[in-house]
Amino acid sequence: MENKLLQAHATLPQYDRDSLKARIVHLGFGAFHRAHQAVYADILAAEQGSDWGYCEVNLIGGEQQIADLNAQDNLYTVAEMSADAWTSRVVGVVKKALHAQVDGLESVLAAMCEPQVAIVSLTITEKGYCHSPATGQLMLDHPFIVADLQNPHQPKSAPGVVVEALARRKAAGLPAFSVMSCDNMPENGHVMRSVTCAYARAVDAELADWIETHVTFPSTMVDRIVPAVTPDTLDKIEQLTGVRDPAAVACEPFRQWVIEDNFVAGRPEWEKAGAELVADVIPFEEMKLRMLNGSHSFLAYLGYLAGYQHINECMEDENYRAAAHALMIGEQAPTLKVKGVDLGRYADLLIARYSNPALRHRTWQIAMDGSQKLPQRMLDSVRWHLAHRKPFPLLALGVAGWMRYVGGVDEQGKAIEVSDPQLAVIQAAVKGSAEGESRVHALLGIEAIFGKALPQDADFVDAVMKAYQTLLQKGAKATVAQFVSQR
Repeated sequence: MENKLLQAHATLPQYDRDSLKARIVHLGFGAFHRAHQAVYADILAAEQGSDWGYCEVNLIGGEQQIADLNAQDNLYTVAEMSADAWTSRVVGVVKKALHAQVDGLESVLAAMCEPQVAIVSLTITEKGYCHSPATGQLMLDHPFIVADLQNPHQPKSAPGVVVEALARRKAAGLPAFSVMSCDNMPENGHVMRSVTCAYARAVDAELADWIETHVTFPSTMVDRIVPAVTPDTLDKIEQLTGVRDPAAVACEPFRQWVIEDNFVAGRPEWEKAGAELVADVIPFEEMKLRMLNGSHSFLAYLGYLAGYQHINECMEDENYRAAAHALMIGEQAPTLKVKGVDLGRYADLLIARYSNPALRHRTWQIAMDGSQKLPQRMLDSVRWHLAHRKPFPLLALGVAGWMRYVGGVDEQGKAIEVSDPQLAVIQAAVKGSAEGESRVHALLGIEAIFGKALPQDADFVDAVMKAYQTLLQKGAKATVAQFVSQR
């Protein structure tokens, strides 16, 4: 019986799928990966005859995604949403899809040890690296890491799985693969190298030496807005294509990928699908994390508090629109090292992307995992401003917005469902402090987020305190309007 997706009203895979080889094992088959890296591979297969295919893996959670993919011969739909029209393509580059808890960890490790595997890539979100966002170091007391070190041949964490796969390849005389992080973190390749080598050294010093010598960890900057998939999204994609696809994903038309060209066993010709291969990704990462992700987080916290459920609704408020643009240009752009990029044009493009009414990107979704995001999206910029003795009122307001949000009660007195890996620590700080100045000091005391120096800096504390008190007195909408008018 022919797969229904091959009858969809969409761009279909016309290439020979049987000729593809699972050269990349990807950990984290979530919406972003489906709409981003896999699309580049699909374009290369369609336009260049590339044989680079994927083995997709979920380690924890996402069982249904893998089951859905397997049920339709590893095909799925990507729909691009613009205000004018939706277009879609059926992606065909997935050769195999596995779940560690359903198919067994051994099947995952066996896939990673196949001789043709040249790259293991990851989209596991910041919390999947089991590191401290404030320091970038592996947390040896992280529950997953503690468990993995006691049983290193049956790991659960991503660093543990990567190290065990490399150990098996070394023992079998197979070459190493490159490990490529595609998560939104500054120096994501350096973070992955740090946690992998630290974990390996705790397991086997000789193995750690081999990894440091033979494995590369290229950094990447990834950019495409991919809202969480909802039943409404799936309904719209079915109307567009004529086929119901539970593994489908929708995204904006824009996509960008900047990759450090540092691979030990070869790579696809991503540049032929529009990626940029560079010697140093860090300036591009910082640009995206601070200007895009930083303004996104600012809008998420202050927008949610104001009752805006989606980013495009924030953009309909002229003060929020002006604040986001001023944050990008006035407080984030000056901190950047990137060369050859028109940052004013970049900011204008971001505002236009945020305004896309088809995206429906939820402020609540962007607000998740703030403890992992604040250090690179806002606090690194704050440190730059403090060092250069420059004001940073909107960054301070963004931090205060996060504090108000994780207080767990919105401006209407309704409970906020805060989702964060540090939730227990945050809730303890909130419960142990009275609303106001005490609350700010309690949250600033979370060293894993703010480090040691920032909470001791009077200028930083005063700026956050002022913004927080204004939020309490006036509410988010009026506070944003006031901060815009003062610029």
